This record gives sequence, structure tokens and C-alpha cells, in this order.
Amino acid sequence: MEVNNPIMEKLADPHELERMYRKDPTAFQKPFSDAWEQNPDSQVLAVWYERLYFREATNTERFSLLQKDFLVMGILAILAGISSRIIFHFAEQQAIAPVNLVFGILPFIAAYFVCNNTPKRKVLYILAALFLISGFYVNLLPLEQKDSIILAYLHLPIFLWVLLGLAFTGNEYGRGSARLAYLKFNGEFCILYTSMAISGMLLAALTMQLFKFVGMDIEEFYFSNVVLVGAAALAVVAAYLVSKNLKLAKNIAPYIARIFSPLVLATLLAYLLTVILVGKNPFLDRDFLISFNGILLSVLAVTIFSISESGTDEKKSISDYINFALIVLALIIDSVALSAIVFRLSSYGISPNRLAVLGVNILIWANLIWIMLSYLRFLQNKTGPSTIQDAITKYLPVYGLWAAFVTFTFPLVF
Repeated sequence: MEVNNPIMEKLADPHELERMYRKDPTAFQKPFSDAWEQNPDSQVLAVWYERLYFREATNTERFSLLQKDFLVMGILAILAGISSRIIFHFAEQQAIAPVNLVFGILPFIAAYFVCNNTPKRKVLYILAALFLISGFYVNLLPLEQKDSIILAYLHLPIFLWVLLGLAFTGNEYGRGSARLAYLKFNGEFCILYTSMAISGMLLAALTMQLFKFVGMDIEEFYFSNVVLVGAAALAVVAAYLVSKNLKLAKNIAPYIARIFSPLVLATLLAYLLTVILVGKNPFLDRDFLISFNGILLSVLAVTIFSISESGTDEKKSISDYINFALIVLALIIDSVALSAIVFRLSSYGISPNRLAVLGVNILIWANLIWIMLSYLRFLQNKTGPSTIQDAITKYLPVYGLWAAFVTFTFPLVF
């Protein structure tokens, strides 16, 4: 005769299951064990099993895991420092381009991500192949100050940054939440790295001054062999600390986002008002157009950082309206910049610089439109914050593809 199991009867009612557990936790476990034994594939029961029988890792287990991660981080940090020093030596001799310094840092951070969260072989092969191809290709380019080659050098780090995102997300590269986590990682990484770098600079200044007191000038040696190596190694250390949920960076990042967003908005409004009063014209002034695009990129970066740190709270705050205002302002700036670029193209002809700037402005304009419409729907209570985050995360590969296009094709075409 089959006995009715109250757990199975209420499996589709989470409120009732919670009520039964709170009423008598001990009495809850016996029918639960029977239900779990008969239905091991139930996701609801799996969650309850972890809740009832979850065991924290022992101190020994936790230490061994930290020890392994710490050892991997230490080896990669040392390799990054040594590699950067070797690359810097050849760059000083003008045997290779200085942009090669990115290969002394980013591949080792990518290697840490891969070791920390091993992806499928396909992802691993893509990462290794693209890093190798990029390094080989950039060193085939002639060491000339041509516009197309300089553009390739400028766009290569952007492409490698997107590639680093693939290493970070691993097998979940297609998920928006994983890409958002990568954006958060970047914000927290910058905060932590800057904090440690400032401490390192103070130590460097103190060290060099102490040696000056005894009549020794070690500035050149210290920079080449300590500061440079330390800066590269520190990048891997910072990536390790952020990935280990260091509370300093994670706690301060949202506050920085909330503080800087209104400051950037106020500064930008004041600047644009001054520009109008002074009568600066981006259509005719090339340097001003370049600075205009620099402002656009800065606003986009601040906005994305602020949105990525805002979380998934459905409740609106003043930060959301500030972010929306920043996006609208950035869209106005981008529209003016696009008009100026098109004007310069029609007036002065095609050049690699104008095409590169036109392309990136079109990409940013489209992205800003998407983010603005998503934010507008969110503020009107038509969607949740996930649609805004999707507008950011789903567009990241587009920037990577454009950076790859400029890096690998412009030197060949121009």
C-alpha cells in the first residue's frame, strides 16, 4: 500500500513547503528523504537537499583550494613580470612595437581565468589561436608611423580585451549574466589595481630617495627592473584578488559609480555650455573633434560602469535617471561627432583615421540608441533592468569585431 508523501503533494507549492519546514524541521526531513530517494531528478528537491544538508568546506579543504589558486596566481604573476621586462627591452631597442607590452600581461590574466574555470577545448583553442595570431601579425607590421599601423596598435588592446572576456566567461560566453560579471570585474579590477599602484609608486619614490641620500641614482634601473616588472605582475595579482571576491573593491565600486555619474553629468553639461558660448566648431577644428570623441568614449565608459554596478534592483533610484540623462547626452555628442566626420569625409576625402572614427561612432551611436530605448522602457515600468544590461552585454562582441577589423585589415588596405 503506497503511503502519501506530504512533500510530493506540495511540490508545486513553495510557500506551503516552507511553512511545513518552519513548523517542524525534524518532522520535515523524514518525508523529504523518502521523496528525494524516489525523485532524484527533481530540481525543487535538489534545492531543498542543498539547504538541509549543505556542508561548509573544512579549513583544510579551504586552505588547499586557496593554496592551489595562490600558487597558480604567483607563477603567472612572475611570468607576466619577466615577459614584460623582456618585451620592454626589445621595444627600447626599437626591434618591436611598444604595443607588444599587452602580450606581457593579458595572456597571463587569461591563463589565470582558464585555470580557475576550465572551459571546453573549443574555447581554449580559440583563445590560444587568437592570442598567437594577434602577436604574430602585429610583429609582421613594419615599424612605421603610418596612420593605418598606428590605428592597428590602438585597436589591438580593445580586441584583446574582448578576447580576455571570452577567457573570463569560459563556457558561458553566450550568457548576458556572465558578460555583465566581466564588466563588473573590470570596474573592480581598475579600482583595486589603482589603489595598489599608488601604494607601489609611493614605495618606489621612497626607495629612490633613500638611495639618493647615499649618492646613488637608481631611477633608470629601478624603473626597468622593479617598477615595470611589478606593474605587470600586479595586474595578475589584482585579477586574483577580485576573482576571490575581495570586499574592498566590490563594496566601493557601486559607491564610486553613484558618486561619479552625477559629477560627470554636471561637468559635461558645463563643458558643452562653455563650448557653445566660445563657439568651438567640431566640423572645422580637427583637434576639437578628437577631444569630442574622447569625451564620448569617457561618458560611455562611465555609463556602462554605473549600469553594471547598479545590479538587478527593480526599484528606480535617482541614479537611474542620471544614467538615462548621461546616455541622452552621449547620444547628442555622438550625433554631432558623426555629422562632423561625415562632413570632413565629404570635404577632405577618405583617410584611414576618418574611416576608423566614423566606424566606431556609428557603432557607439547604435549601442546608445539601444541602451536609451531599453532604459526608457525600464523607467516606464514596461521591462526590468535586465533589458538594459542585455543592451550592453550583447553588444560587446561587436566592439571586438570592429577592433579586429581595423587591426587586421587597415594596414593591408592603407
